[in-house]
Amino acid sequence: MTTTVRFIILLCFFTTRLYAQETFTPSTPRKAFKAHRIDTHLKIDGNLDEAAWHSVQPVALDFEVEPFQGTQAKQRTHVKVLFNQDYLYIAGICYDSLGKKALRTPDFKRDFEFRSHDSFGVAFDGFNDQRNAMALITNPFGTQRDLLAFDDRMYDIDWDGLWRVRTARSDSGWVAEIAIPWQTLRYPKTDSTQAWGINFFRNRRSTNALNAWSPYPRSFSALRMDYAGLLTHLQPPPPSATNIRAIPYTLFAYDHYKGNDYEQTGASTSLKVGGEIKWAINPNTIFDLTFNTDFAQADADRQVNNLTRFSVFFPERRQFFLENASLFGVGLAPFEDLAGGAMRIQPFFSRTIGLDDNARPVAIDFGSRLVYRSEQRNIGAMAIRQRANELSPATNFFVGRYVENIGKQNRIGTLFTLKNSSHHNNTTGAVDGFFRLSKALALSSMAMFSQNSNEDKTGLAAYNQLLYRNNNLVAWYTQSYVDAHYKPEMGFVSRNDVLANTPGFYLTNRGKWLPSWVRSFEPGLFVEYYHSASKGHLLERQISFNPIWLNLQSGGFFGLIYNLYYQKLEEAFAPVNIQISPNEYHYERYILYAGSDGSKKLSYSINQEIGGYYNGKLNYTRATLRIAPKPHVAFNMAFENNDFREVGDDQSTKSVQLYSIESRLALNPRVQLISFFQKNSQNNRDTWNIRFSWEYRPLSYIYLVFNQRGFNGSDGSAQQEQHIITKVSYLKQF
Repeated sequence: MTTTVRFIILLCFFTTRLYAQETFTPSTPRKAFKAHRIDTHLKIDGNLDEAAWHSVQPVALDFEVEPFQGTQAKQRTHVKVLFNQDYLYIAGICYDSLGKKALRTPDFKRDFEFRSHDSFGVAFDGFNDQRNAMALITNPFGTQRDLLAFDDRMYDIDWDGLWRVRTARSDSGWVAEIAIPWQTLRYPKTDSTQAWGINFFRNRRSTNALNAWSPYPRSFSALRMDYAGLLTHLQPPPPSATNIRAIPYTLFAYDHYKGNDYEQTGASTSLKVGGEIKWAINPNTIFDLTFNTDFAQADADRQVNNLTRFSVFFPERRQFFLENASLFGVGLAPFEDLAGGAMRIQPFFSRTIGLDDNARPVAIDFGSRLVYRSEQRNIGAMAIRQRANELSPATNFFVGRYVENIGKQNRIGTLFTLKNSSHHNNTTGAVDGFFRLSKALALSSMAMFSQNSNEDKTGLAAYNQLLYRNNNLVAWYTQSYVDAHYKPEMGFVSRNDVLANTPGFYLTNRGKWLPSWVRSFEPGLFVEYYHSASKGHLLERQISFNPIWLNLQSGGFFGLIYNLYYQKLEEAFAPVNIQISPNEYHYERYILYAGSDGSKKLSYSINQEIGGYYNGKLNYTRATLRIAPKPHVAFNMAFENNDFREVGDDQSTKSVQLYSIESRLALNPRVQLISFFQKNSQNNRDTWNIRFSWEYRPLSYIYLVFNQRGFNGSDGSAQQEQHIITKVSYLKQF
């Protein structure tokens, strides 16, 4: 056992002893309140003027999670719950001593960034298994955010539920009135009254304060359902066997290509129809069918200048594949706060389907997905047929997933993928486990193999990760192994032929000695070692020490990081066309991070890095500016510059810039015009993406999309493609 690992274990032990009282266990007995039945339908307008609302007593969100865990909430929040045979109604009454002047809503983006908005939300656990959560969240203008969660560890952030919300703002605060069809919710079939796990939470952004109804530690979230309370006396109708959602679409496209890098140039038009069907077979089982699938409305990928030797991970942006991603997309990945290390191993990654190597769409004829979730187990299967084109034959994709839940917080599972074409077959298999050893300590493990039908050798990969997270310490030790033959063609792996060890930790100190404008002081140490799996020698070492990291009461941040690198290049590579030959390289880099309150009308972030880069110097700057004078108008601008000094074999000195501008103009959360432009001085590459979106009824849309991509081709001449797309979709619930 290394000295670093011993140190982390000792740090976990002493911090646990000192601060165990702050990461408390769930309340016993659980908080509970009664839902009230009504026989009428309510008008959803945010006014709460019907007699039914006045007839019930509210419950209060009086537990402060942030910034002072366990104290009385500074601003009152009341919640009322009603239901009838068709809907579950929830009213969130968010009082504010400063009235609507205090409200912060930077934009109307669906699935908005939670930490930048005033918001009210509810988390449901319809089966009361204390593991699964469905969260519905809104801001003061009725923008919707919804997601599914499992164990407060795996999230389907881009799941879109069918529900309605309207809000009202006044001098006393704001009100959210929510109507949720029973078909959207998942619960058992029973003739008796039901009790669901539930929690309510409110983010008051002007003071960066988070309040909840049922208490939970600030190191967790309101989606940790073993801390939820109970909503009792519910009488939902029996789940319908015909709970079917159909979403057909019609699409017209105009395409134009110019440049000799394209096989065909000139203009063409096309008309196609397709759609999706979602059938809730029973409360536990969902079947999805997609045919002639199109993702014209999906957000465009952002360009990056990759300065590493390894593949860039681009996130999935297509709605069909985003749903249930937490079930299929298992594997090793960095956490949002960068805990766990940088290594990424996913045996299944949906971007391998329906996109070529340049992220251009490849037609999908049809696909299906079946997902079963229960307290005992989760099962999933997905099959996709990808159409042949001039570069690749027709291809079939299959992924299967089985997870057995053990006890209240543990699980083991398997995953299997098969990619089949006339060229060859690729098979990948995995066995994984998650074990919550205590409220703060968890172990994740996975072992994987891959096999190509046209190759003799089987590839192997595995990882183990210990993660400790409480209110005052986050610590981890991750070990991963990938051999040279591991090639999951339906997955993603950061690097092959490597044995990685990545221990690290950071503290979260909220001592009284801190200035009043600082919420927490979070120094840390991040260590990454990569050895050759086949030869055993050290390939790369990175030691990152951040002596200063301040999270501010406003939501801003400031940090300084020192990085010490060792790189042993065994093959040449050429970042932004700068040739770097095999050798051993030692260098240091210094990083400054700073950012302001992202909820204000004007906000910024800065990332400045200086120091060595292989045999030369690299100064890196990234600056962002957000201007959001009102929720209806928001602009995001970003500038990135890589300034190389005497780098590589030719001692190159040059600068590469990347510019981005994004605007969002919205009449309301349902009618928006989003524009994105990006210019990369490397190869003179530019991207335009302009999308008009009108949600003319819940989850039914009219889109008008313009895409343009330009770049210098293989012979240096200008290349350009343009696409104009009109798409109309319609949701019908049966």
